[in-house]
Amino acid sequence: MSLDLSFSETSTVDVSIVVPVRNEADNVAPLIAEITAALDGRWPYEIIYINDGSTDATPQRLADLMKQRPNLRRLDHAKSSGQSAAVRSGVRAARGVVVATLDGDGQNNPAFLPDLIAAVVNGNGRVGLAAGQRVGRKDTGFKKMQSRIANAVRNAILKDGTRDTGCGLKCFRRDVFLSLPYFDGLHRFLPALVRREGFDIAYVDVTDRPRHSGVSNYGFFDRLWIGIMDLAGVWWLIRRKRATPVATEFK
Repeated sequence: MSLDLSFSETSTVDVSIVVPVRNEADNVAPLIAEITAALDGRWPYEIIYINDGSTDATPQRLADLMKQRPNLRRLDHAKSSGQSAAVRSGVRAARGVVVATLDGDGQNNPAFLPDLIAAVVNGNGRVGLAAGQRVGRKDTGFKKMQSRIANAVRNAILKDGTRDTGCGLKCFRRDVFLSLPYFDGLHRFLPALVRREGFDIAYVDVTDRPRHSGVSNYGFFDRLWIGIMDLAGVWWLIRRKRATPVATEFK
């Protein structure tokens, strides 16, 4: 499958940056400044923050920054719905042909966004996803061990060829993402599902760093068993995928 990756001549936005956040008030302004530094002058872009039921000052910090930055948008979930739901809300609202995502805690460095975006734009319609692959991770040893085990199990079952699906730095064509079957936890299985649709995956090594402030709001143990069920479901979807037949019209 291939895509026309040309940008609209009438659109004011080519790229949408989607950032899901929950209780990240102190990280909002520094991260937006870094996104701006990375992308200004490259593509027309917008930044969409999805406030996923925050109970701190995150909404107010975003409201204040929106007065200064016309390309900054904010979506609110009345209550926390999880990272996958927040990303999907942002992608559905996006005006750009290409969408990039990153976590809102500052661990994902926006300096890598141009490389991810370029991998999709220059992929000749074959690249459906550019995925960041973390090196030099700053997590605890226990969390890194959890990730290694989870990635090994997932790759053994799905054979998606990806060593790190947990990195929030990703870029994809908006319509490809919206064509995927949606479920809570989708963001952790994007490589397998994008390959299922016949697209290639580009990989970009990215440097991990400590979060600016605060603590993680999307944990491991609260999604462990759900993740196992999701893995089984994605395996079933891949096994049931059939090639789309070519229909010939008789006149």
